Amino acid sequence: MKLAKTLLLGGLILSPVAHSTEQAPTDKQLSGGATTVLDKSSNAFSLPANNLSILRRDNFFIGNAFFKQPWVIAPSSTSARDGLGPLFNSNSCQGCHVKDGKGHPPLSREDSFLSTIVRISIPAETAEQKAQLTTTGVVPEPSYGDQIQLNAIPGVKGEATPRFDYTEIKGQFKDGGTYALVKPILKLDNLNYGALHPQVQMSARVAPVMIGMGLLEAIPEADLVALADPEDKNGDGISGRLNQVWDVKAQKTVLGRFGWKANQPTVEQQSAGAFHGDIGISSPMFANATCSSTQTECLKAPDGGQPEINQELMDMVSFYASLLAVPARREVNDPEVLKGERLFKAAKCSACHIPVLKTGVKPAFPELEHQSIQAFTDLLLHDMGEGLADQRPDFLATGSEWRTAPLWGIGLIETVNGHTRFLHDGRARNLMEAILWHGGEAEKSRDYILNLSKDERSALLRFLNSL
Repeated sequence: MKLAKTLLLGGLILSPVAHSTEQAPTDKQLSGGATTVLDKSSNAFSLPANNLSILRRDNFFIGNAFFKQPWVIAPSSTSARDGLGPLFNSNSCQGCHVKDGKGHPPLSREDSFLSTIVRISIPAETAEQKAQLTTTGVVPEPSYGDQIQLNAIPGVKGEATPRFDYTEIKGQFKDGGTYALVKPILKLDNLNYGALHPQVQMSARVAPVMIGMGLLEAIPEADLVALADPEDKNGDGISGRLNQVWDVKAQKTVLGRFGWKANQPTVEQQSAGAFHGDIGISSPMFANATCSSTQTECLKAPDGGQPEINQELMDMVSFYASLLAVPARREVNDPEVLKGERLFKAAKCSACHIPVLKTGVKPAFPELEHQSIQAFTDLLLHDMGEGLADQRPDFLATGSEWRTAPLWGIGLIETVNGHTRFLHDGRARNLMEAILWHGGEAEKSRDYILNLSKDERSALLRFLNSL
């Protein structure tokens, strides 16, 4: 168990390395409030919330086991985890969210799309399709559904082989420094179920970091509504708005919080949707097969029972995902970090990446209640301009709108996952490239940073890497 590798000191979980170098944390370091852990190792994203009691940790580790475990083909003597596929992207949650961290696009010709999925859909044109958007957000592509599945069990063909071609975009900072961005062009080869719809909409999405999801769900709805300014009434050029999505369990439209376009309302639905769409595992929330009507071998394949993951185990996985701790900030008093923080605010990055939010009441999760958190997000949709547009709407989100990505833990992604790829499709090879892709509502902030000196840009990056 992971707890055997940590020390409990002063109520905080400290790795042995952190214990020898860190002083008592300040409020500024506690990104996740009382849930924060002082860990900056490769396991920094995989620890339970610091304030999770010993009595409740069993549920966390049971959920962790089902998050990590590989699912197998049905029928199997391992009936608690059979039913993989028939179509799937990975055989486990951990296959995409390695160490509960961030996925990446293929980094070479030999690399796969293992931690990157491809969403697909078609425009809603008929009255029936438009009505369908209320509960699904998109209209699935007729032959391939709403997601390309790379893999399949024996006797069934995977759907397609995605790849990226890249074009280079060069630019220059005001001080003469140069940069280059790479724009991915998504292609699908080896289409095994016929041609795509002529109006198909495709979007690649890397797996996001898992930390702090329960805290984000615990932010009161009224607080998020107050942050929204869809008409830009204050005239600051920022017009964030909330997505309105379908809550399967509540059977009603609610606020979206999770996913690159905020198209999922709760940790449970996000988790069940990933089991269903990425692994092909049915649950009480998503009981239907992922096969389209034209995929006859897929429809005939055996399943692992209905549901393949029961509600009790689904609750454990959701518990685990809700209570993954946020690692503490580092070097918060370093002069260069403080300079970078001032530049972050001067560039008005903090207008969307709001530094501090507060959680409210969450009866099933007392650990998450009334916490001051530094997620650096507003959970709102913002128009990021044509450069980042995928032209694929999702519920109310347009093709150029994206949810403000939380920044907590961003400086540890290289340590945890061994790469520095950012944005929804991983096109940015480092944090500066991620900034330079910002357009639309963030164009003025990007231009401010283009005018910074090399030393100022370095300070800004030091600040971001302290988060």
